[in-house]
Amino acid sequence: MKKTAALLLGIALLTACGTRQTDQTDAEMDRFISNLMGKMTLEEKVGQLNLVSVGFDITGPILSENVEEKIKAGQVGGVFNTFTPDAVRRLQDLAVKESRLGIPLLSGYDVVHGHKTIFPIPLGLSSSWDLNLIGRVTRAAAEEASADGVNWVYSPMVDIVRDPRWGRVSESNGEDPYLSSCIARTMVENYQLDNLAKANTVMACLKHFALYGASEAGRDYNTVDMSRIRMYNEYLPPYHAAVEAGVGSVMTSFNEIDGVPATANRWLLTDLLRHEWGFDGFVVTDYTATMELVHHGLGDMPKVSELALNAGTDMDMVSEYFLATAADLVRSGRLPESVVDAACRRVLEAKYKLGLFADPYKYVSEERAKNEIMSADKLALSKEAAIKSMVLLKNEAEVLPLKANQKVAFIGPFVKGRRDLIGNWSAAGDWRKAVTVWEGVANTVGTANCLYAQGCNLLEDDALIGKLNPHGAMIEKTAPAGRLLQEAVRTARQADVVVAVLGEPFGMSGEAASRSDISLPENQQALLRALERTGKPIVLVLMNGRPLTLPWEDEHMDAILEAWYPGTQGGNAVAEVLYGKANPSGKLSMTFPRNVGQIPIYYNHKNTGRPFDPHQKYTTKYLDCPNEPLYPFGHGLSYTTFSYCDINLSSTTLPANGQLTASVIVTNTGKHTGVETVQLYIRDLEGSVTRPVKELKGFRQVLLTPGESKQVKFTITPDDLKFYNSQLDFVAEPGEFQVFIGGSSANVKAASFVYE
Repeated sequence: MKKTAALLLGIALLTACGTRQTDQTDAEMDRFISNLMGKMTLEEKVGQLNLVSVGFDITGPILSENVEEKIKAGQVGGVFNTFTPDAVRRLQDLAVKESRLGIPLLSGYDVVHGHKTIFPIPLGLSSSWDLNLIGRVTRAAAEEASADGVNWVYSPMVDIVRDPRWGRVSESNGEDPYLSSCIARTMVENYQLDNLAKANTVMACLKHFALYGASEAGRDYNTVDMSRIRMYNEYLPPYHAAVEAGVGSVMTSFNEIDGVPATANRWLLTDLLRHEWGFDGFVVTDYTATMELVHHGLGDMPKVSELALNAGTDMDMVSEYFLATAADLVRSGRLPESVVDAACRRVLEAKYKLGLFADPYKYVSEERAKNEIMSADKLALSKEAAIKSMVLLKNEAEVLPLKANQKVAFIGPFVKGRRDLIGNWSAAGDWRKAVTVWEGVANTVGTANCLYAQGCNLLEDDALIGKLNPHGAMIEKTAPAGRLLQEAVRTARQADVVVAVLGEPFGMSGEAASRSDISLPENQQALLRALERTGKPIVLVLMNGRPLTLPWEDEHMDAILEAWYPGTQGGNAVAEVLYGKANPSGKLSMTFPRNVGQIPIYYNHKNTGRPFDPHQKYTTKYLDCPNEPLYPFGHGLSYTTFSYCDINLSSTTLPANGQLTASVIVTNTGKHTGVETVQLYIRDLEGSVTRPVKELKGFRQVLLTPGESKQVKFTITPDDLKFYNSQLDFVAEPGEFQVFIGGSSANVKAASFVYE
């Protein structure tokens, strides 16, 4: 096998100047890439823009063909869906040793909430409100993925979501731009660290750019239409935060923006992303998004390829439209070769920054894989993350925590079920290694005082099962529904307390899993009603990927614990929370509606000219339900209770170049040590454009023992008051403001100040 000129030059350059990213100047990178591109044919440049799917996990309807031959011919810039050192090395060998110029491949994968050690789904992890935890989880995922042949991860997903019918809310950080921006920045920094050339870093890929979470009707891949002012104030901030943190790549979304699909939208990808925000990485499409421009109605294959490349898209995922058309477009004069050159250069720069030209095999170490994958510290972190992500929605009469001497009936198909614990987008995760709830109970307190009944099948709806199972949902009916229900009732009657573990089978949320009815499946509701008639106290533990509509459950259950899809160590985490070995501290990052008629529902909505007034007919309200959600953004109970004193402001005026401090005393008024997430919101009472009723601007977590009090302070500056006005200028306008501090968006203390 030959050593190629490009590879030798890369090793020489990087050896001479050192392999640390901080020691590689832009001039050295430019010189190396210019030298390499000078040797490349037009077809080889186009080849770098081609991203193909190979391997174990396919997320779309089309599988790339003849990949080996294309790699050897220099027609592939990157692969995804392949991992393990052996598999990735084989592909890298084809590129480095058998193609003309030996340019190494990018190796991408969907590392959404862990690689092989699976952590809670992102919606759950965001409900921890713990940036340190999220950073450690991200770092663990990067360590594991980079040890398994992956150097590029399709994460973080930071789409703002306000419609829980959309299945991909499970991948999101929820509805709030401030919280999601904090998480976006944290994840990018921990994936990439300060040097992408380190073997334990991966290049992050921000997705889905942009506005994908606002799909109409909550239906996946659907149209999005909104004003620029809403984009800038409510939906774009998390993407911007990731770019400011130095994210290396960006993935286009499937939806349109201002009538032009993202993949072909020059305003989005060039004017905004590159020129306004200064992004200098590369842009990749989502799965077959270039091909889908034809379905959007923008033209045929050559036309949509031309549009996408001119818009600023650099790499075509799976469609292979660029490979088929770009060279001919250049030769015909329809596409400047400089456009192809710019896209190629950006892809090559990513490889250079990752250190792949110095060592194409740096991410294919069997020794690192053995030491890193599912290591003891990562499993411990998986349990910690699951515990901190859980949200106690309700707890009447302190039915929780359970007592070890109580006879407890654990009922439901999720009690001993294993697959659903790691949820959707669990990538390379092995569900067989997940710890079930029953196993977690055995590990925590033993099962001598515990009873079990399956209660119901996951689903009874044959039509729905028929839609889910062809895509790996693994749903089986294990016994007749009537017999399971009778066994559950008999078991419940023997117990002091019933714990019903129910929710959505994992295939009912995630990509292509939109639902028009987001209540529990009918057969699970029937089980709960039968259990409720026994008169026993009932704790409902939920495993699901979205906010659900739970009005009956809220009225009739004694306690409700939202566990999301908790990950590899989920069963141990659930058991420790149920039995009080851990105190739940999660807070919702997305509102739970009462019913689908309230959707979209979110805390930072605008006021109207006729605000809600229950005593007046002609004000904004429903006839058949309250305006308020079932559980608001920021809500989450504890086994202890917390009280807040009134807000103390250091001043009632904020100068244009100054700051003020808002503080409260928080006291643990209960019997258990607990963590409270103290939330700061601000409202602009008068603006040149209408402003939300409140906006999250800060949060602090405080650990308090029973009876302990601590002062929690927030510094408010003019930056916290800024917004985009009708000219899209980012400004803070003088006037009166309200500041709110409390334990949720709906449970706050208030004070006022004036910005001068």
